[in-house]
Amino acid sequence: MDTTLIDRMARLRGIGDAYHDYRGELRSFTTKTKVDILRAMGCAVNDPTAFAAELNELEISRWRSLLPPVATAHGTRIGLDINIPAREFGATLVWAVDLEDGGRHDGVVSSADCPELWRGEIAGSWVTRRRLELPVDLPPGYHELQVTLSGMVNRCVLILSPSECYEPAAIVAGRRLWGVAVQLYTLRSRANWGMGDFADLEQYIRWLAPRGAGFIGLNPLHALAPADPARSSPYSASSRHFLNVLYIAVPAVPEYPECAAARARVDEPQFAKRLVELRAASLVDYRGVADVKFEILRLLFREFCDRHLEPDSARAMEFHAFVAAGGALLQSHAHFDALDQHFRTTLGTASGWMSWPAEFRDVNGAAARQFAATHALDVQFYMYLQWLAHDQLRQAQALTRELGMPIGLYGDYAVGSNPGGSETWVDQSSYRMGAEIGAPPDPLALRGQGWGIPPQDPFIMQTQQLQGFVRLIRNNMHYYGALRLDHVMSLFRLWWVAAGDSPVDGAYVHYPLDQLLTVLTLESVRGACLVVGEDLGVVPDEMRRAMPEYGLYHYKVLLFERIGGRFRRPDEFVRRALGTVTTHDMPTLRGYWEERDIELRRHLNLYPSADIEHEVQRERDADRVALLAALDEQGLRPACPVSPSEPFTSELANALHVYLARSPTVLVALQIEDLLGMVDPVNVPGTDWQYPNWQRKVTSDVEDMVGRQDFDASFGEIGRARG
Repeated sequence: MDTTLIDRMARLRGIGDAYHDYRGELRSFTTKTKVDILRAMGCAVNDPTAFAAELNELEISRWRSLLPPVATAHGTRIGLDINIPAREFGATLVWAVDLEDGGRHDGVVSSADCPELWRGEIAGSWVTRRRLELPVDLPPGYHELQVTLSGMVNRCVLILSPSECYEPAAIVAGRRLWGVAVQLYTLRSRANWGMGDFADLEQYIRWLAPRGAGFIGLNPLHALAPADPARSSPYSASSRHFLNVLYIAVPAVPEYPECAAARARVDEPQFAKRLVELRAASLVDYRGVADVKFEILRLLFREFCDRHLEPDSARAMEFHAFVAAGGALLQSHAHFDALDQHFRTTLGTASGWMSWPAEFRDVNGAAARQFAATHALDVQFYMYLQWLAHDQLRQAQALTRELGMPIGLYGDYAVGSNPGGSETWVDQSSYRMGAEIGAPPDPLALRGQGWGIPPQDPFIMQTQQLQGFVRLIRNNMHYYGALRLDHVMSLFRLWWVAAGDSPVDGAYVHYPLDQLLTVLTLESVRGACLVVGEDLGVVPDEMRRAMPEYGLYHYKVLLFERIGGRFRRPDEFVRRALGTVTTHDMPTLRGYWEERDIELRRHLNLYPSADIEHEVQRERDADRVALLAALDEQGLRPACPVSPSEPFTSELANALHVYLARSPTVLVALQIEDLLGMVDPVNVPGTDWQYPNWQRKVTSDVEDMVGRQDFDASFGEIGRARG
């Protein structure tokens, strides 16, 4: 096929031409890579005639329409590019904006008065591209723009946002906040059923809020796969629209005290023994937790049906209101979970819709609809579980407000979803199952990375007027006072790897950055939710420009903040950011100081070469020296360790936390593992079965942490450093 045609189509579909690798060298994407990604996007690359026709239609359609599918702006004024055929040049444009609240603005302008941006011949006709500026101030919102030219009415979605994302009043007033970050499933308590739950979260809130914490940071709480609880990565969601129902605290469900059968079962010696074993385990036994929780939750659902649904009680009305608010998306997600469990039970299939019989893979197909009709109670059970999870998480955030936390819960939004999950089953038109997202080669992953997560097609997202993205962001901000966007660079570009290709042979596909940020800003202000963008690694200049422009906070990790051979001083940190010493994808602070992570990666054979391992070792030795020097400069050097070769101490962790707390950075997060002096990481990137990722629990019950005076003293120092 003509490579010129391939290049033209690639540019139209957002595929880049080249990128700078980790060495700073410019690398061009090959024609084969572009062809493979275009194939994943559904382009007819195997039929030259059909491909040429598809390209021609796509190029012409960009100029044939007067208006784009969606137009965005942040601020009160809107300007957009329009296409006017030469024969209509000088004709009158009659425009009207139908506002979200029912109001209307309209006006008339001559096309000749619109500044010209470009003119040229398209498919034998001359077209001029011009800039239409609407001479009115418009409120933020999702509006509809109509432009009539020579009797033809053209429409597009018009999205306007405030100038910047939301900031809480406490921050606007100058406060600098601190909080504690936890992986919720890792929490121990004397009452949970083997993994941290929403009742444990409430205990943490009651512990930390009176001690001055402004927020509690959480891992993604996205829905996973009830039919396969062992698939536990919070960054590989079944659906990012809904919640992981394993976080439900069963005894806190209102039906529990009403249900004699459930309480009798839990009181049985064998069941009680099983709960003790699940609590005592050092790793979360997800299958075991799911078995005990779902057994009792099914009993509670039966109680709910008998006591509330059938007599149509006030509680039943609350459930119906939740289902109505969730709409078709909630129905489909519950439908998915019921189907997934059905086929796991009856056919022994792997979890995920691509393992189901072919006729069930169409969410709107006859087979799926028939199943929903004949298994209505099963579908309703999974809606009931989402309702319980929703209500318990909502109550937790309400408790943070009641106790005066300016942010409360700080959530996490994963960059993508599992290919076999509910989110892709419901929206197969925008997810490209013939590709995965990942990362190009870097020093610790010379073969690049493939994350097993299907990308969304930016062309389809715009065709759908960004409505899927709007729903995702809105649903994720619903429970939180702040939201972290994992790999925020995905708003600008993602590394696509076509099926069968090596991640080395991937390419960057670009997304409508300003449009997505406009949606994000609007939803942030409406949801009163601050936004933190995880901008670690290679950050394109476009992203660096956009984050402060739209009011996104940066994500700063102390151990990465180097200037030459020293660590950044507190006064050198940026203000609008969340600062932390370590993260869930890094070793714990103790593991880092004592080089346990280097030992672990060596054991797991994760170093590409001995030279790279030795270089990491040399850098770590220098880091310990530099950390002690940085603390010494601030008058924070602890009595122990005296030298870089001595073991980790809690005094060292406290000194580093106070060091970061002195910075102007608005938000500072302490990892619960670093407060406890834990060694083992929660996740080792680049591993799967080789390491028990997302399973390791913390080493102390929350009931024991609450009474620790050393923690209280540390929180007091951090609070004073924060002012």
